[in-house]
Amino acid sequence: MGRPREFDLDQALDRALALFWRNGYEGTTLADITEALGVTKPSLYAAFGNKEDLFRKALDRFYQTHLHFIDTALAKPHALEVAQAMLDGYILVMTGQQTPAGCLNINGALVCSNASESIQKELTTRRAADEEKLCERLTRAKEEGDLPASSDPAELARFIMTMACGLSVQAKAGASREALQQVAATALHAWPQ
Repeated sequence: MGRPREFDLDQALDRALALFWRNGYEGTTLADITEALGVTKPSLYAAFGNKEDLFRKALDRFYQTHLHFIDTALAKPHALEVAQAMLDGYILVMTGQQTPAGCLNINGALVCSNASESIQKELTTRRAADEEKLCERLTRAKEEGDLPASSDPAELARFIMTMACGLSVQAKAGASREALQQVAATALHAWPQ
Protein backbone atom coordinates (compact mmCIF):
# COMPACT_ATOMS: atom_id res chain seq x y z
CA MET A 1 0.00 0.00 0.00
CA GLY A 2 1.46 3.35 -1.09
CA ARG A 3 1.72 6.44 1.04
CA PRO A 4 -1.15 8.91 0.73
CA ARG A 5 -0.56 11.86 -1.58
CA GLU A 6 0.64 14.88 0.39
CA PHE A 7 -0.65 17.58 -1.92
CA ASP A 8 -3.86 18.66 -3.61
CA LEU A 9 -3.78 17.73 -7.31
CA ASP A 10 -6.00 20.62 -8.42
CA GLN A 11 -3.94 23.22 -6.57
CA ALA A 12 -0.74 21.68 -7.91
CA LEU A 13 -2.08 21.75 -11.46
CA ASP A 14 -3.11 25.40 -11.07
CA ARG A 15 0.39 26.29 -9.86
CA ALA A 16 1.96 24.41 -12.76
CA LEU A 17 -0.40 26.18 -15.17
CA ALA A 18 0.70 29.57 -13.81
CA LEU A 19 4.38 28.62 -14.22
CA PHE A 20 3.98 27.44 -17.80
CA TRP A 21 1.81 30.45 -18.62
CA ARG A 22 4.40 32.86 -17.24
CA ASN A 23 7.60 31.15 -18.45
CA GLY A 24 6.54 29.05 -21.44
CA TYR A 25 7.16 25.33 -21.77
CA GLU A 26 10.94 25.38 -22.13
CA GLY A 27 11.35 28.28 -19.72
CA THR A 28 9.84 26.20 -16.91
CA THR A 29 12.24 23.69 -15.41
CA LEU A 30 11.48 20.61 -13.34
CA ALA A 31 13.18 22.37 -10.43
CA ASP A 32 10.78 25.33 -10.86
CA ILE A 33 7.83 22.95 -10.89
CA THR A 34 8.81 20.88 -7.87
CA GLU A 35 9.62 24.04 -5.88
CA ALA A 36 6.33 25.77 -6.78
CA LEU A 37 4.30 22.66 -6.10
CA GLY A 38 6.25 21.73 -2.97
CA VAL A 39 6.75 18.15 -4.13
CA THR A 40 9.61 15.83 -4.94
CA LYS A 41 10.28 14.65 -8.50
CA PRO A 42 9.03 11.12 -7.74
CA SER A 43 5.78 12.55 -6.34
CA LEU A 44 5.42 14.79 -9.38
CA TYR A 45 5.96 11.89 -11.78
CA ALA A 46 3.56 9.68 -9.83
CA ALA A 47 0.83 12.32 -9.93
CA PHE A 48 1.25 13.84 -13.40
CA GLY A 49 3.80 11.90 -15.41
CA ASN A 50 6.71 13.74 -17.00
CA LYS A 51 6.98 17.48 -17.72
CA GLU A 52 5.31 17.10 -21.11
CA ASP A 53 2.38 15.23 -19.57
CA LEU A 54 2.04 17.91 -16.92
CA PHE A 55 2.11 20.65 -19.55
CA ARG A 56 -0.66 18.94 -21.53
CA LYS A 57 -2.77 18.65 -18.37
CA ALA A 58 -2.10 22.32 -17.61
CA LEU A 59 -3.09 23.22 -21.17
CA ASP A 60 -6.34 21.28 -20.77
CA ARG A 61 -6.97 23.16 -17.54
CA PHE A 62 -6.24 26.48 -19.30
CA TYR A 63 -8.86 25.73 -21.94
CA GLN A 64 -11.42 24.64 -19.33
CA THR A 65 -10.95 27.55 -16.94
CA HIS A 66 -9.83 30.45 -19.12
CA LEU A 67 -10.91 29.88 -22.73
CA HIS A 68 -14.51 28.89 -22.04
CA PHE A 69 -15.50 32.26 -23.55
CA ILE A 70 -14.88 30.81 -27.04
CA ASP A 71 -18.11 28.80 -27.07
CA THR A 72 -20.04 31.80 -25.75
CA ALA A 73 -18.54 34.02 -28.45
CA LEU A 74 -19.38 31.51 -31.18
CA ALA A 75 -23.02 31.52 -30.03
CA LYS A 76 -23.44 35.27 -30.65
CA PRO A 77 -26.16 35.99 -33.24
CA HIS A 78 -24.08 38.08 -35.67
CA ALA A 79 -20.62 37.57 -37.18
CA LEU A 80 -19.27 40.94 -36.02
CA GLU A 81 -20.46 40.19 -32.48
CA VAL A 82 -18.67 36.83 -32.67
CA ALA A 83 -15.43 38.51 -33.75
CA GLN A 84 -15.74 41.19 -31.07
CA ALA A 85 -16.52 38.65 -28.33
CA MET A 86 -13.55 36.49 -29.38
CA LEU A 87 -11.12 39.39 -29.19
CA ASP A 88 -12.66 40.74 -25.98
CA GLY A 89 -12.45 37.30 -24.38
CA TYR A 90 -8.81 36.86 -25.32
CA ILE A 91 -7.97 40.35 -24.04
CA LEU A 92 -9.61 39.66 -20.68
CA VAL A 93 -7.66 36.42 -20.31
CA MET A 94 -4.38 38.02 -21.39
CA THR A 95 -4.66 40.91 -18.97
CA GLY A 96 -6.18 39.24 -15.91
CA GLN A 97 -5.23 40.59 -12.50
CA GLN A 98 -4.67 37.10 -11.05
CA THR A 99 -2.99 35.48 -14.06
CA PRO A 100 0.23 35.97 -16.01
CA ALA A 101 0.16 38.33 -18.98
CA GLY A 102 -0.43 36.95 -22.43
CA CYS A 103 -1.89 33.58 -23.41
CA LEU A 104 -0.51 30.18 -22.40
CA ASN A 105 -1.05 28.89 -25.91
CA ILE A 106 1.22 31.64 -27.30
CA ASN A 107 3.64 32.05 -24.37
CA GLY A 108 4.16 28.30 -24.30
CA ALA A 109 5.21 28.19 -27.94
CA LEU A 110 7.17 31.38 -28.52
CA VAL A 111 10.46 29.86 -27.47
CA CYS A 112 10.46 26.19 -28.36
CA SER A 113 13.49 24.39 -29.72
CA ASN A 114 13.43 21.23 -31.81
CA ALA A 115 13.60 19.28 -28.56
CA SER A 116 10.06 20.49 -27.77
CA GLU A 117 8.61 19.91 -31.21
CA SER A 118 5.75 17.77 -29.85
CA ILE A 119 4.65 20.60 -27.55
CA GLN A 120 4.87 23.13 -30.37
CA LYS A 121 2.73 20.83 -32.54
CA GLU A 122 0.19 20.43 -29.74
CA LEU A 123 -0.13 24.20 -29.35
CA THR A 124 -0.38 24.71 -33.11
CA THR A 125 -3.03 22.00 -33.37
CA ARG A 126 -5.12 23.60 -30.63
CA ARG A 127 -4.90 27.06 -32.19
CA ALA A 128 -5.87 25.56 -35.57
CA ALA A 129 -8.87 23.82 -33.99
CA ASP A 130 -10.03 27.13 -32.48
CA GLU A 131 -9.61 28.82 -35.86
CA GLU A 132 -11.56 26.02 -37.57
CA LYS A 133 -14.46 26.40 -35.12
CA LEU A 134 -14.50 30.13 -35.84
CA CYS A 135 -14.36 29.48 -39.58
CA GLU A 136 -17.34 27.13 -39.33
CA ARG A 137 -19.32 29.77 -37.45
CA LEU A 138 -18.43 32.46 -39.99
CA THR A 139 -19.33 30.13 -42.86
CA ARG A 140 -22.76 29.75 -41.29
CA ALA A 141 -22.98 33.55 -40.98
CA LYS A 142 -22.20 33.91 -44.68
CA GLU A 143 -24.83 31.31 -45.60
CA GLU A 144 -27.37 33.22 -43.48
CA GLY A 145 -26.53 36.50 -45.23
CA ASP A 146 -24.85 37.97 -42.13
CA LEU A 147 -21.60 38.38 -44.10
CA PRO A 148 -21.29 39.65 -47.66
CA ALA A 149 -21.21 36.99 -50.38
CA SER A 150 -17.70 38.16 -51.32
CA SER A 151 -16.30 37.51 -47.83
CA ASP A 152 -14.03 34.54 -47.10
CA PRO A 153 -14.84 32.94 -43.73
CA ALA A 154 -11.44 31.20 -43.57
CA GLU A 155 -9.62 34.52 -44.12
CA LEU A 156 -11.76 36.24 -41.50
CA ALA A 157 -11.15 33.46 -38.97
CA ARG A 158 -7.41 33.64 -39.66
CA PHE A 159 -7.58 37.44 -39.25
CA ILE A 160 -9.21 37.16 -35.80
CA MET A 161 -6.83 34.44 -34.61
CA THR A 162 -3.82 36.38 -35.89
CA MET A 163 -5.07 39.43 -34.02
CA ALA A 164 -5.46 37.32 -30.87
CA CYS A 165 -1.89 36.05 -31.19
CA GLY A 166 -0.55 39.56 -31.69
CA LEU A 167 -2.56 40.87 -28.76
CA SER A 168 -1.07 38.12 -26.62
CA VAL A 169 2.47 39.15 -27.52
CA GLN A 170 1.62 42.77 -26.74
CA ALA A 171 0.03 41.80 -23.40
CA LYS A 172 3.13 39.78 -22.47
CA ALA A 173 5.20 42.87 -23.30
CA GLY A 174 3.13 44.94 -20.86
CA ALA A 175 0.37 46.53 -22.95
CA SER A 176 -2.66 47.49 -20.88
CA ARG A 177 -6.14 46.04 -21.30
CA GLU A 178 -7.37 49.41 -22.54
CA ALA A 179 -4.62 49.66 -25.16
CA LEU A 180 -5.38 46.16 -26.43
CA GLN A 181 -9.11 46.91 -26.57
CA GLN A 182 -8.35 49.95 -28.70
CA VAL A 183 -6.21 47.86 -31.06
CA ALA A 184 -9.02 45.30 -31.37
CA ALA A 185 -11.59 48.03 -32.06
CA THR A 186 -9.34 49.51 -34.75
CA ALA A 187 -8.83 46.09 -36.35
CA LEU A 188 -12.56 45.44 -36.45
CA HIS A 189 -13.07 48.56 -38.60
CA ALA A 190 -11.83 46.28 -41.42
CA TRP A 191 -14.70 43.83 -40.83
CA PRO A 192 -16.82 43.36 -43.98
CA GLN A 193 -20.18 45.06 -43.87
